[in-house]
Amino acid sequence: MHSNQAGLSPEAFQGNVEGQPVQLYTLTNKFGAEAHFINQGAKLVSLVVPSRTGLVDVVLGHDSLQEYIDSEEAYFGAICGRYANRIALGKFALDGVTYELPINNGPNSLHGGLRGFNAVIWRGEQTKANQVTFRYVSPDGEEGYPGELSVEVVYTLTDEHELTIEYTASTTKPTVLNLTNHAYFNLSGEGDPSVHDHTLVIDAKEYLPTDETAIPYGAPAPVEGTPMDFTTPHTIGERVDADFDQLRWARGYDHTYILDKALGKLGRAARCSSPKTGIVMEVYTDQPGVQLYTGNWMSGNLRGKHDHRYPARAALCLETQHYPDSPNKPEYPTTRLNPGEVFRSVTAFRFTVEG
Repeated sequence: MHSNQAGLSPEAFQGNVEGQPVQLYTLTNKFGAEAHFINQGAKLVSLVVPSRTGLVDVVLGHDSLQEYIDSEEAYFGAICGRYANRIALGKFALDGVTYELPINNGPNSLHGGLRGFNAVIWRGEQTKANQVTFRYVSPDGEEGYPGELSVEVVYTLTDEHELTIEYTASTTKPTVLNLTNHAYFNLSGEGDPSVHDHTLVIDAKEYLPTDETAIPYGAPAPVEGTPMDFTTPHTIGERVDADFDQLRWARGYDHTYILDKALGKLGRAARCSSPKTGIVMEVYTDQPGVQLYTGNWMSGNLRGKHDHRYPARAALCLETQHYPDSPNKPEYPTTRLNPGEVFRSVTAFRFTVEG
């Protein structure tokens, strides 16, 4: 029996992983919108928002806990950390000490390593119908990172159809930190085969070109005159297959955009819309960058929700974050966190309907 708009069975998400209980958490607002989460990876499983014709689930995912554990897409809806995105060659130095991380993406370390925050069991606590808090304490040395890191992520679903994510973290030793949520969105509804028809604006005049292993060279480049330019509205599919080395190497978009807004200030990062449903998603963040990823490596093999298949480019991710490889690039905004400091960040996904 499904008692929710997403058609999810709470029982399918109950279980024990490494001796820790896992369950489904459901947030609702007064208009019937819903957000569903599991504490394995603090993952967003489903987000049901209004469209022109009714409620639509706009987030890709799975129907059960076991499918998340076994998934070839390890980051569906997950919190990524300690360091979201890539660190070149899995190495960085702090105060003269070199730290070595697991290599799990070509020659680099991606999204926190072999068992990043996307794979650990968080402690969930829901005290309000529209809010859930996930907490995790990462031991000193976990995946090679220094310091015991205490992390809290609070998800809230407002009556304005906004999903906010508030991050807080503190450490016992100097460390590096980059947190994001890796939701895969299709505003036509999860299971729709392509986001090529989605119109996108990114509030960024510059992006970070990368080498063939997806590590930024360093210096930002202007988007103007390239297929990377979303300062004005373009569909995803319009230029995604252009003969442009950045798109060829990544099989599509997988790049960090440097947001125009002031560093550390909350501002708009992006606006995306589907012509099929009229759903508009605006992304707001205080982070300096947003990673646009167009699901280029999805295979269509895995079973998504409701037996849907997810081929390449059946979703896009707008991951608000610091820049990749910042620990090795002193010219980038710092991702260092010291004892006695508190890392705080907020990102919001706001949903409206047009037409």
